[in-house]
Amino acid sequence: MISIIVAIAQNRAIGYKGDLIYHLSADLKRFKALTTGHTVLMGRKTFESLSKGALPNRRNIVLTRQQGVSFPGTEVYPSLTEALEHCTPDERVFIIGGAQIYAQALELADELEITLVHDTPAEADTFFPDYISNGRWKLISQEDHDPDEKNPFPYSFLTYRR
Repeated sequence: MISIIVAIAQNRAIGYKGDLIYHLSADLKRFKALTTGHTVLMGRKTFESLSKGALPNRRNIVLTRQQGVSFPGTEVYPSLTEALEHCTPDERVFIIGGAQIYAQALELADELEITLVHDTPAEADTFFPDYISNGRWKLISQEDHDPDEKNPFPYSFLTYRR
């Protein structure tokens, strides 16, 4: 199963100047709970943005077109297609970014795990692709939350399946 996991604003914004826009404690906990024990697949820039490198207790796959590059604790492939060919049919693969990888994976994914932050940031330069207008995704679960001391914006956990 291929799942895309992402936190997005109401306008689908996901980043600004190479960093995530939102850092909600609940979203980070959900990300860890869902991805631990599974495979996470990401682009090189996303990997380089991880402060501690490879995510523990997960198979880490990094995509880059740079020849001969390696990163500790990861497998490196030049394309999404090649990376997925090295995954088994029963393996759960989470696509964790960035925007170019999300765009490539959207047509291949079976599931979307979205944290929708009920806010529109003043500045954003990176956006998640339009996933609603094609009508291919069915919302199967929605969990709404109010802001609190660790989560400054209202947000919803949304699960879509193809």
